[in-house]
Amino acid sequence: MKKDRNKPVYSETTSSIKVSVDPVYLDDQSDPEDFHYVWAYHVKIENLGADTVQLLRRHWNITDSKGRTQEVRGEGVVGEQPTLKPGESYEYTSGAPLSTPSGFMVGTYQMVTREGQHFSVAIPAFSLDSPYDVRVMN
Repeated sequence: MKKDRNKPVYSETTSSIKVSVDPVYLDDQSDPEDFHYVWAYHVKIENLGADTVQLLRRHWNITDSKGRTQEVRGEGVVGEQPTLKPGESYEYTSGAPLSTPSGFMVGTYQMVTREGQHFSVAIPAFSLDSPYDVRVMN
């Protein structure tokens, strides 16, 4: 997965938890002739606060360019429920397939403090763009 320094990394901070996402189109895993487009997305979660927190669950809305939305809910991320002490970060890479050449994702993480306080953290909306997406400028 090579980095493109000209494309944005999407970031949002909620309750002292910063989530940054860097999506990358995977040409080698995609088959446009068969309407199969695949992206990887690298996520970095940073605890900028004073409390230790644990990521319990994830919730994603994945929307293709035809407006069809798939909802994904589950425990943790990539099989883990990481705990982050103040100043720590956690990174992982996952993927998403679509049947259209573009779309977007947005979501939330459900977190809990060591004291048992539950809260939601926003995952910023990010664009899934492939070189096969034809855009018309007016």
